[in-house]
Amino acid sequence: MQLDGWFLWFILFWVVVLVGLFAIGGYFMFRKFLKSMPKKDGLSDLNWEEYYVDKTIHLWGDEEKALLNELVQPVPDLFRPVAKQKIAGKIGQILLEEKAKKMKHEHIIRGYIQATPKRDHKFLRKKLNELKIDVTPYEHYFEQ
Repeated sequence: MQLDGWFLWFILFWVVVLVGLFAIGGYFMFRKFLKSMPKKDGLSDLNWEEYYVDKTIHLWGDEEKALLNELVQPVPDLFRPVAKQKIAGKIGQILLEEKAKKMKHEHIIRGYIQATPKRDHKFLRKKLNELKIDVTPYEHYFEQ
């Protein structure tokens, strides 16, 4: 049996779609795999994120959690938990480095900026403007 006509194009279309979807899925799985690889200190990026969150969990109040949830609203639902974990880990790192006894909005905004990739800073600025948060004191964090 020889494929011809519309059925051939139908099969070719699905081959291209499936290869594309497998490539996209493989890319994200590989990134997650790299983040879980131990570094020189024996801990992975994911381990450090968990460590920082666990050490500072007592500083998170309802208001701080609400602000974090509001800040990650632009992130697609599928990736939102990962983004929240990464941002919370960076906030925890900032809190521990400064030996802060209380979390402030400044810590959340700094962690949000530092944990967000540069390619997403445009969306980050837009969200901060929507929330009427002045980014002027934080401009130097966008450059880091």
